Amino acid sequence: MTPVEIGILGIVLMLILIALKVPVGFSLIGIAILGNMFLTDVEPALSKLGSDLIIMVNNYSLSVIPLFVLMGIFLSKAGVAADLYNVMSEIFKKIRGGMAIATLGAAAVFGAVCGSATAAASTIGSIAVPEMTKHQYNQGLSASIASVGATLGIIIPPSTTLILYGVITEESIGQVLIAGLLPGIMLTVMLMITTYFLLLFKPSLGPPVAGTQERIHINLEKAKYVWPLPVIFVISIGGIYAGFFTPTEAGAAGAFLSLLLVLVMRRLSWAKFVDSISSATTITAMVFAIVIGGKLFGIFLTRSRIPFGLSDLINSLEVSPFIIILIILLIYTLMGFFMDELATIVIMTPIFYPIILELGYNAIWFGVMTTMMNLTGLLTPPVGVASLVVAQVTKVPTGQVFRYQVPFWITLIIGAIIVALFPDIALFLPSLMY
Repeated sequence: MTPVEIGILGIVLMLILIALKVPVGFSLIGIAILGNMFLTDVEPALSKLGSDLIIMVNNYSLSVIPLFVLMGIFLSKAGVAADLYNVMSEIFKKIRGGMAIATLGAAAVFGAVCGSATAAASTIGSIAVPEMTKHQYNQGLSASIASVGATLGIIIPPSTTLILYGVITEESIGQVLIAGLLPGIMLTVMLMITTYFLLLFKPSLGPPVAGTQERIHINLEKAKYVWPLPVIFVISIGGIYAGFFTPTEAGAAGAFLSLLLVLVMRRLSWAKFVDSISSATTITAMVFAIVIGGKLFGIFLTRSRIPFGLSDLINSLEVSPFIIILIILLIYTLMGFFMDELATIVIMTPIFYPIILELGYNAIWFGVMTTMMNLTGLLTPPVGVASLVVAQVTKVPTGQVFRYQVPFWITLIIGAIIVALFPDIALFLPSLMY
């Protein structure tokens, strides 16, 4: 077999393993080891893989992941999401679809803080959907809004997905994170506007608008625990932008401030603290396995010469580079239908990253674009991780969740097209850094 044929066979076997529910990290590592054995002799292949592994785990950039994960878990265990949702619901209650808009906002903020769409979907779904249903919102719409809002956490920093992209491509993690900020805010606003007009044209999906004479009553007991969230965000992410912190230092600052907040709130018992550390360790181990597998798989693909073959094929095509970009982004979207965002980024980036550089596109912009395309995959069947999580915790039929996501799915695609046509939306803030 030629190296390219071995590479293609490796990709097919890896996808089969993932379909069989073998953990993504182990699937990537196993195929990478076997593939390299076929491409070279067994002994030098294992020796090289061993040295590569040591170099990877000694990468300082990886230290940012457990710190931001820990920050999100501390806040999640302390029940900050419920406080955030209650305050935002009160603020938006006079607007048509106010509680739905508040759910989107709370999900976006909490998803950004915890860095996980799955965790945000589970937390916000269990809090917001029963409340919205109680206030006469359609149950399917309520669940779909919770799942859509949760996905925004993978584009708004600190995003584990963007960090992973930076580690794999060796781009500046700080710039990659900051690049997701404006697109994330833009998508959040667009989804809120979509919600407003959806309920304007289909008022039967929600309750009547609150009376204009009705006063806004914000629970100060809950509000006093919400305002530190943007402060923590500004200090950690703003510190990266201003050059005060490296991404790792920003993660440490965020984790420390989150711990300080939940201690002041008196919501973190010793048992919860131990559970937080345990959860952070488990999640970090999973992400590290995926990172190591992705790096090893990338080395295998490079040795199989698949990226070079694809590059030669693309250069022979007489089409616009932008058309090629659109095709690549479509592939990311389709992959997202069948696997989660971390797996998609780890598997596809080593294949397409060299092509993007050769076409002359900005690698940081491409990282934002691929993450935006993964948003739709988190919602869309057959997998649709965020949708399935919300359906599971709320007992809303999965079909209803998928059905009411269509207008939001279209909005996400429009948002991705806007960033594709106007890349400065993603690149403006990174260009001002340092």
